[in-house]
Amino acid sequence: MKYLYRLYQICVAFPVTIVATIITSLTIAIGSTLHKGHFWGYHPGKWWARVILWAFLIPVKVTGRENLKQGQSYVFVSNHQGAFDIFLIYGYLCRNFKWMMKRGIRKIPFVGFACERSHQIFVDKSGPRKVKKTYDKAREILRDGISLVVFPEGARSFTGHMGVFRRGAFMLADELQLPVVPLTINGSFDIMPRTRDWHFANWHRLTLTIHEPIFPQGQGAENVKQTMESSYQTIMDGLVPEMQGFVENPDQ
Repeated sequence: MKYLYRLYQICVAFPVTIVATIITSLTIAIGSTLHKGHFWGYHPGKWWARVILWAFLIPVKVTGRENLKQGQSYVFVSNHQGAFDIFLIYGYLCRNFKWMMKRGIRKIPFVGFACERSHQIFVDKSGPRKVKKTYDKAREILRDGISLVVFPEGARSFTGHMGVFRRGAFMLADELQLPVVPLTINGSFDIMPRTRDWHFANWHRLTLTIHEPIFPQGQGAENVKQTMESSYQTIMDGLVPEMQGFVENPDQ
């Protein structure tokens, strides 16, 4: 079955992914140029992600959507097991949001240009002014009623286990007094671990657990700390047993 699935990827899944990515990137770039990026930056990407998961025959299970309220902005924070995290969240979170992503993604052909035109947030750590500009843009997005998705670990796991969380997303939520929603992803590491980028995918179920929002309890350093610790533990508790426990990520 493994080799049959690999043959299927060569003949179907990879070509579909390439064509869908080019078409979606152009659609987002053109649409965001002619109209607001809030619409074009989300809806085409949602269906792009679903098409890719369908092409790879990956089953998806989502729980906890009832925890979210319409019209409410959230800061979503998630563990980062692998490349398929992107498709799972984009396709199945079902909330209009912006990504907070690494600056290097801007260099990816088609994808980087589409992300730039649709006002996704590139994290630039090359200097204090660049960092400030990054967070100023995130504040504007959140004040517009759009949500934000962040991987607080800052990089994909090498082992599937969680590393440490960075404070940036929690500081933004604290400043704007917005609820933080932890997301737990299971299965992405089994499909394509980071050590096997650009290799064949393994067939495995993906699950996304949307936990209850964590609302601010006051404002300031103590609230940031409590929200970050609570989010970390909630996400950790949602992982399958073999992926629970802290493992240091050298890329952080």
